[in-house]
Amino acid sequence: MTPDTVFSTDLQGLKLLHQGKVRDIYELPDDLMLIVTTDRLSAFDVILPDPIPYKGQVLTQISNFWFDRLGGLVPNHLSGRAFTDYITDPTEIAQLSGRSLVVKKLKPLPFEAVVRGYLCGSGWKDYSATQEICGTRLEAGLRLADRLPTPIFTPATKAEIGAHDENVSFERMAHDIGSELAHKVRDIALNLYQTAAAYALTRGIIIADTKFEFGLDPSGEVVLIDEALTPDSSRFWPVESYQPGSNPPSFDKQYVRDYLETLDWNKTAPGPALPAEVIARTSEKYRTALALLTQA
Repeated sequence: MTPDTVFSTDLQGLKLLHQGKVRDIYELPDDLMLIVTTDRLSAFDVILPDPIPYKGQVLTQISNFWFDRLGGLVPNHLSGRAFTDYITDPTEIAQLSGRSLVVKKLKPLPFEAVVRGYLCGSGWKDYSATQEICGTRLEAGLRLADRLPTPIFTPATKAEIGAHDENVSFERMAHDIGSELAHKVRDIALNLYQTAAAYALTRGIIIADTKFEFGLDPSGEVVLIDEALTPDSSRFWPVESYQPGSNPPSFDKQYVRDYLETLDWNKTAPGPALPAEVIARTSEKYRTALALLTQA
């Protein structure tokens, strides 16, 4: 590991509520939580053993950018408090700097809200086999990476660490959380994606797809939680090299997935070590995405 990486945290005096694939979440007073975005990288729902330098800071900065830019469309979980209001140890402050958020504790919905604007990933596999994605029928003759006539909403269940997320139909989601809430989540997710995708195009990035997570506040209002439109939760393609019919190069972890596909690995834990070149290139891709989206 380099001095710039954080693979895991162990903060003194705080209760660890959850350690996810990327984030460590701690309990704070007043129904707040501390979310620490580490440099862990997961692929095929398996945490890989090598951290990616600067990844946690990049994801945090990109999420904050979108939380601010899209704040008029849906409230988010940010509390407005600084992590240094709760952390005083200089070593821990240095470790958490740039990668920590103090957020409201909300009731998370049990589905990921996936929006697809282009035909790729598991959507391409499903379309190739059935001409459908999560129950949504598409026109015949579409190619890999084609832009869809209109973005589609394809929810997925949230898997535990080591298990795989499962694409499900909108009807399944509506059955589980209620039709009114499901329609509200779908409308918000599509609006967020379309607004963000239009902006990203002006910065040279195609957002091919993305996934949002939502929670409910005490009044039942839908709130955007976790992260927003990052290279971990989205496929970012450079506009200049986009060409339908093949997988475009990307600014996200698809680069790592493509490398892993060349290995004799069954996509279950433990994950394989990454070569230094793959680690460095992945870090560069994440930082390039941040620069393109946020620099004036």
